[in-house]
Order: sequence, then C-alpha cells, then structure tokens
Amino acid sequence: MNDTQNNAGPEAEKQAPLRVTLLASKHTLSEYYIPLQRLLVGLTDRSICSNIVCPPETNIDLITSPGVEIIRYPFYRLPLLGRYNKKLLTEELRNFNPAVLHCLSEDEAALARILSKQLNIPYLLTIDSPHKRFAQISLSSKRLAQIIAPTESLAADIAKMYPRFSGRVKHINIGTFVPQSTQCFSKNTQLASIITLCPPKEDSKFSNLLSAARHLAIEGYEFILTIISNNKAEKQLRALISALGLTQNVIIIPRIEPWRQLVAAGDIFVQAWPSSSFNLILLKAMSVGTVVAACKGGVDDFIIEGKTAVVFNPDDELSIYNCLRELFNSRDKARKIARQAQQYVKQNHSVSKMIDETLQLYNEAVQWYRNT
Repeated sequence: MNDTQNNAGPEAEKQAPLRVTLLASKHTLSEYYIPLQRLLVGLTDRSICSNIVCPPETNIDLITSPGVEIIRYPFYRLPLLGRYNKKLLTEELRNFNPAVLHCLSEDEAALARILSKQLNIPYLLTIDSPHKRFAQISLSSKRLAQIIAPTESLAADIAKMYPRFSGRVKHINIGTFVPQSTQCFSKNTQLASIITLCPPKEDSKFSNLLSAARHLAIEGYEFILTIISNNKAEKQLRALISALGLTQNVIIIPRIEPWRQLVAAGDIFVQAWPSSSFNLILLKAMSVGTVVAACKGGVDDFIIEGKTAVVFNPDDELSIYNCLRELFNSRDKARKIARQAQQYVKQNHSVSKMIDETLQLYNEAVQWYRNT
C-alpha cells in the first residue's frame, strides 16, 4: 500500500469517498452503452465520483453523465508511443485518485492490470462471453478482486477456466427497464413485424430462417421481416433474399442508435443462431414485450422455453417454420409468452439492483485490497 493510505488511519479510510475509474473498449460502448449509462447515472446519484477511459474514435454522447470525466486513450496514435501513452494515462488517473478500477471488457484487461499496478489499487474485470481466447488473458492474483459475469452459466464457465480465481467470480444481471405495455401483436392488423439481426458472416442457420420465411410467404402469411444489418455480409444477404423471392417481405436497415426503438417496433424477435456472448438486444426485446423466437446454445440463460421464448432448432428449416407459424396462428399465446418474459426481466434484471450489486463489489474490492 502507498504511504498516504498507510498514514491516513482507519477512520480517515472509512470516511474517504469512493472514486471509480472505468475502462471501456469500443465493443463495450457499441454493445453495452445503455447499461453503462445507467451505471454512471447510478454512481452519480449515490455521490460516487467516477471517470471513464475510452478510445478516441468512439462516440459516447449517449452515455455521458454530469460530473463524469472522459479520458480519451491513447492520446497519440503513433508508433513507439505506447509506453508514453500509458505514462500520460497513469498521471491523469493519479490526479483523479481512484480507489478501484473497473475494466468493462476483456479487450482492456492487459491495460487494467498495468494501471492497477502503477496506481496500487484493485481492479475488477467484466467478461461477457465464454470464448476460448479468454484463456490468454493475464490476470493479477494480487490485484484482481472480482471477475463479473452477466449470467450464472457464464460465471460457472469462467470459474472453470480460471480455477485460481473461482472464488472471485461474481454474477450480476444486467439491468433494464420494463414498460407497462406489451408490444407483441398490439396492433389490430394481419401484417406481422419480425425483427432479427444480420449474422456477422454468411451463416447457414440464417439461410434456414430465410427459407422458412419463404414458405410462410408462399402459404399466404402476411409479414415484414426486418434485418438489422452490420454491413459485413449484406451483399451476400441481398443476393439470397432476391434468389428466394423475398424482396417484398424482407427489408434491410442499418443499425442505428438507440437500437431500442428498432426492437420495440416488432411483434416477433428472432435469434437465428446461438449467441457466443451476452445478447443485450435479446434482453431488450423481451423487456419491451416482443415475443422471442430463439435457438439455444451459447449465452442463453434467459431463453426459457415456453416461459420467456419459443425455441427452435436453427439447423432445421422446418423447426423454424413451425415455430413462426404457431406464433402467427396463436397470437394470444404469443402475447402471453411476451408478457411472461417481461415479468421475468422485471424480477431478475432490475437497474437499481445492478447498480447496488456493482457498488457493493467496488467497496468489497477496496476492503479486500486493504486487507491483503
């Protein structure tokens, strides 16, 4: 511990206000900006001083909160200046004097370890996927206080990957708000609206979804399938849509922010392939009352067949077809599942609970580090 902390005395330590630095990657700001915004607001409401370190090119206008300092890092994108950038960042953070560092994704884990050592403070690491590359992350047994996972199954997977840190893995549900209304088939129209995401690359499972949609269209079901594009596989996707004769039923739109408005516009949200990481858009679809049709596999704790979603086999075109046809034909049942999902999200994904549990881990990390 540093001399200031050692000489402050237990009473001064107890009364010192908590100060938190968050490290955010481009991925975090793109995929999780809504819960991050709520976390920052929650910390401010609880009189917790915080700042956030993020890449220079990212837009964080949507998450800024009064009193939260923003540090763009690296300061200079020039060769051979990596060490100098880290030195400047360390000096900036010393001026802020954080008591704990929270790395919001594995992308910045190496930087978090370096900064925690330079600043002599504990750090926390959030991991949102069980991908094998996590085995390559270098973790500090002396300063890494907690690893945070957004689902129970992911927490269990991480504990197996890092047996030395199994006792430090904590599960905190990502919080979201649930409106009073239910979106699913709320309008008196026969035209159903289906929302789905474009896969990151060409995927046979997604082709099965489009083939199932083609059979529904042939049988006379009226629907619009909206695909939120990531621009990487769009060319091949448009060719497939044209080949299947679905140009009148399928539209492709770019991903826009806030994407909550996109999922709130649909009656049905389809997850066509297993998600390798926590799917915040799927959680949001459930929260607004869009009925979810999804496949199992990956990070899918809140996909509960018959309760929060209807489930299909992504490798079986007929399974997808039957699943969607049942939702079209049994709209009352679809709305019931959508309402059940909303209730599940309301009970298990409270924003205030997410903030309280995160703040508790910050305080525990500080205390743990003082006692080591």
